[in-house]
Amino acid sequence: MSKEERGNFGSKMGAILATAGSAVGLGNVWRFPYMAGDNGGAAFILIYLGCVLLLGIPCMLNEFIIGRHGASNTYRAYSVLSENKPWKFVGLLGVITGFLITGYYAVVSGWCFQYIFATLAGHLKGDPQYFQEYFASFSQNPIKPVFWTIVILVITHLVIIHGVRAGIERVSKMLMPTLFILLIIMVVAACMLPNAGKGVAFLFLPNWHKVTADVFLGALGQSFYSLSIAMGCICTFASYFTRQTNLTVSAVQICSIDTLVAILAGLIIFPAAFSVGVKPDSGPSLVFITLPNVFQQAFSGWPIVGVIVSVMFYALLSLAALTSLISLHEVSTAFFYEELHISRKKGAMLVTISTIIIGSICSLSLGDWRGLCIGGKSLFEMFDFITGQIFLPIGGFLTCIFLGWFVPKHIVKDEFSNWGTLKSTFFGVYFFMVRFICPLCILAIFLHQFHVI
Repeated sequence: MSKEERGNFGSKMGAILATAGSAVGLGNVWRFPYMAGDNGGAAFILIYLGCVLLLGIPCMLNEFIIGRHGASNTYRAYSVLSENKPWKFVGLLGVITGFLITGYYAVVSGWCFQYIFATLAGHLKGDPQYFQEYFASFSQNPIKPVFWTIVILVITHLVIIHGVRAGIERVSKMLMPTLFILLIIMVVAACMLPNAGKGVAFLFLPNWHKVTADVFLGALGQSFYSLSIAMGCICTFASYFTRQTNLTVSAVQICSIDTLVAILAGLIIFPAAFSVGVKPDSGPSLVFITLPNVFQQAFSGWPIVGVIVSVMFYALLSLAALTSLISLHEVSTAFFYEELHISRKKGAMLVTISTIIIGSICSLSLGDWRGLCIGGKSLFEMFDFITGQIFLPIGGFLTCIFLGWFVPKHIVKDEFSNWGTLKSTFFGVYFFMVRFICPLCILAIFLHQFHVI
């Protein structure tokens, strides 16, 4: 299948926004701000930026190079560069990882949709205990979460079937600017609250006394997990890049957008939380239990404003989730329609139906099917554990070894420099990092999450 038949991005802006949309997700909102605030504020942010330079950008460039050179789905792209040797299975691991994440990530994305309508219906009102009970009741419900999982996967499907330019690029050009507009409006609203300055200080004042080896490793892990590395998304989208795309500049721009979204999310969460004396936590409990209570208290004098802010926040989360789901869905869609030689629509349908089944099972494992456990974990938690803590680090590590030691250096340099049309001043630094620094960093992340180091 030729590149023309596959399609490619029609503009530089479209390519950047679509790929940035892949990187920007729920973790930008519920993980990064908490890590920054709890681990030294600006000190953590500076360390994180260093980790992005050290690990995030080189790993993203790896997948850009493999994807654009292969000009095909992730599995085939690795096959092309490895000349069909076993390294192609690293690409297959990326496809499998992206496929599994699509299923359970859609469940959490659906929760965001539910909370938009729950806010509008006036259901998110009560004391802190009420919000905890509401979330537990909803997430364990056998019908509602499954319904919203299906809704968001169908929306994703409708984008994917229209192809790269008319579907992915066009929608990304609408969703990403909308996401930033919502972010900015909410930052302004949050920073106007009483005592908001304490929240801003908590996020931005450097506290170097909190910086430990664990903080460094945490920042390193966040720089790896936040950028959609090793799940096939970056590699697949890079296959739609033109030969004129500056891969290094694109990687820097995408990482900058991802980091900016995370910092802006912190400027919403901390000022609002500090205005009512609540210390934010992280993860789903922050988004679905703590923040509804915070918004209700912070805007208690203007209830209608509180409703608007809450709706905007969950709309923001829904957009971030949707842009990530689009890229995840495309990984498997491209694999199916290219490897099975079927149409894009049939490939997308295979992915949508399969991930609806996976998502439904994951959702039910939190409620009526709680007995379906593996090692004490629900199927939802198990999928999250296997993909996030095992598949992603292994895929990222093996990709560095593959590109750094087994792909001919001249091929890597040609892609890096757009076949000599761009200066390759930093190629030596990049190649050294891919060969030595990045594998060691990923190994450290892997061992740290299992408390080995």
